[in-house]
Amino acid sequence: MGPFDFPVKVDDKAVRARTVALLRDKGIRLPTFGELADPAKAPKNVRASLASVGPDEAHPHNLYRVNWFNDLGRTGQAATPVHVELPASLTGVKARIVVALGALFPMIRAHKVLAAYACLAPRLVAGRFDPARQRAVWPSTGNYCRGGVAISRILGCRGVAVLPGGMSQERFDWLGHWVTAPEDIVRTPGTESNVKEIYDRCAELARDPANEIVNQFSEFGNYLGHWRCTGPALEKIFQSLRGTSKPLKLAGYVSASGSAGTLAAGDYLKDKHGTRIAVVEAVECPTLLMNGYGEHNIQGIGDKHVPLIHNVMNTDLVIGISDQATDGLNAVFNTEAGRAYLGRRLGLAPATARMLGYFGLSSIANVLGAIKMAKHLALGPDDVIITVATDGHELYRSELETYLKRRHNQGELTDETAAELVGRHLLGADTEHVLDATHRERERVFNLGYFTWVEQQGIALADFDRRKSQDFWRGLHALVPQWDEMIAAFNRDSGMHAAA
Repeated sequence: MGPFDFPVKVDDKAVRARTVALLRDKGIRLPTFGELADPAKAPKNVRASLASVGPDEAHPHNLYRVNWFNDLGRTGQAATPVHVELPASLTGVKARIVVALGALFPMIRAHKVLAAYACLAPRLVAGRFDPARQRAVWPSTGNYCRGGVAISRILGCRGVAVLPGGMSQERFDWLGHWVTAPEDIVRTPGTESNVKEIYDRCAELARDPANEIVNQFSEFGNYLGHWRCTGPALEKIFQSLRGTSKPLKLAGYVSASGSAGTLAAGDYLKDKHGTRIAVVEAVECPTLLMNGYGEHNIQGIGDKHVPLIHNVMNTDLVIGISDQATDGLNAVFNTEAGRAYLGRRLGLAPATARMLGYFGLSSIANVLGAIKMAKHLALGPDDVIITVATDGHELYRSELETYLKRRHNQGELTDETAAELVGRHLLGADTEHVLDATHRERERVFNLGYFTWVEQQGIALADFDRRKSQDFWRGLHALVPQWDEMIAAFNRDSGMHAAA
């Protein structure tokens, strides 16, 4: 079945029955999208059970940590998603830039585990995926496949990670401990920009009916998971700010492209607050900016194509960030010497400096995108730009070591190098590579997706084109309550509706 064949009923009763029995035996209760958006809606005994489960265990209870409300210890729940407001002394802009932390998600310390669950759960309850007989294949540039493998491990099925061989070593180290067998880690050529090679390998794997390809770039469950869960979570952060400082406007939302799933939160915020949406990409591979190509190291972004689930016609700005900036500021944000320099030069409080450890490479790109957005739009102190730190520095320690040796021929960051990097990439952030997404520019980017999805991946032209209308995207929203009803019915049939 294709991406537009949405699960809205039970397609295979026999597969569903086997899955119900499997999850009953494993004591797995599937959370609804509504419970992930608001964890307080989950049964009290389910929430209480989390106290006895470590956040990085492959345990069914950790499905209830797949949300934005985990506290800094990753064991309890926060009333408002944990976030960092960056001071103007660091950003150089008057607008308030606020960052939600994805590294607090369970098992993979990245928010992509939400996307993985959102893509698989509708399949499970519709009888489209048989965890007892099929392998779930997770094409990714690093975090989504880890999220998929984690969810697969909980279900007791084999999860296959397909990702570029040039990704950080930490990702492969994690996968080595979580996959069922070494051959379930499939390395494709290249790095972030080589998504086509991932698709080609998945096409080979799809010839075996035992392999189910769960493609985040074309799965509308990814879009809807972030629309239903990430959007309201970010709104809650904004409401907490507005409660202490009025008047405030939620002026901007910034997210790197990647699979475009996280951009769906922008659609939610625009509907509610008129928020403008900015999409970030690497200037070394300026696909959206100028139909360009290339290679870069902002890990967490996939390039040289436009994801099928990107609501291009709702995008307001395209912002290019260089991997020289993200590599360099990673060295400043995540070394003692760099943080000490930020304290002396910019007066950054030690507590805020420590929070920079929650910013990985694409997270830093999002922050720089927010700064450029604020400058380009001349936003003021009553304007809030919200963005997400998709993952933390722990996934990039090897990248930092490589960077310091390759770029600066040294093993440690010096004050002189820190000053150079901060001056060039942070204080020197400008409005170059910022594109206003006029209707003409939106159509250009939309049309660019034709070559991937219609010519290469076989999507019907009529399906491809209907994504141009906002009515299509608003129509998707009705799927979420349907899926929640199907999940609830599945839990009743497994006997796990009110139990964990």
